[in-house]
Amino acid sequence: MTITDRLVLKRQRHLKWRALDPLETALMLLCGLLLFGFCSTVIFDIVTREIGRPWLWLQEVTSTFFIYAIFVGAAVAMRRNDHLCLTAIADSLHGTPRIVIEIATRLVVLAVALCFIYFGYLNFLRGFSSFRMPSMTPIASLYAAIPICGLLIALFIVEQLVNGLRNGFEHDEPPDEPVHVTPIDTVVPEGRL
Repeated sequence: MTITDRLVLKRQRHLKWRALDPLETALMLLCGLLLFGFCSTVIFDIVTREIGRPWLWLQEVTSTFFIYAIFVGAAVAMRRNDHLCLTAIADSLHGTPRIVIEIATRLVVLAVALCFIYFGYLNFLRGFSSFRMPSMTPIASLYAAIPICGLLIALFIVEQLVNGLRNGFEHDEPPDEPVHVTPIDTVVPEGRL
C-alpha cells in the first residue's frame, strides 16, 4: 500500500480525479510538516526564553508555520470534503433537491475561493511595503498563503462540480473498516466493583 493509498480518502471517490491524488498527498504531507514545525518552534521558543537566551526571530517562523498550515489545511480539507460544506443538509436529501443544494453549496465556496484569490493577491502586493521584525522580511511572505489557498480550493471545487454533474453527487459509500472489539472476559454484576 503506497502513501497515496493511505492518505487519499476513499470516501466520495466519484467526485475526485485520480490525477489530483498526488496533489492531495503532497498537501497532506505538507500539513504534517507545517504542524510539526509549528509545534517544534513553539517549544524552542519557550525553552530559549526560559534559559534566558530568546531567539526573537523564532516567533516569525512560528507564525509562518501556523498561517501556512491553516490555509493549506483548508484547501486539502476541501478536497476531502471535510470542511466548508454543509454536508449534513445535502446528505439528508435525495434527487433534485440534493443536486441543487450540492451545487449551491459548492458555488458559494467557489465564490469565497475567488475572493481569496483576488483580495489575497492584492494584500500580497501591498505586503511588500510592510516588514516583519526583526528579520525585515516583507509581510507579503505571509499573505502569499491566501491566494494559493484560493487557487487550490477553486481547483478542488471545480473538480467536485464537474464530477458531481457527470456522475451524480449521491453514491453509496464503501463501508468503513470494521472496528475490532475485544470481548470482556468477566462481567461485573451491578453494584459490585
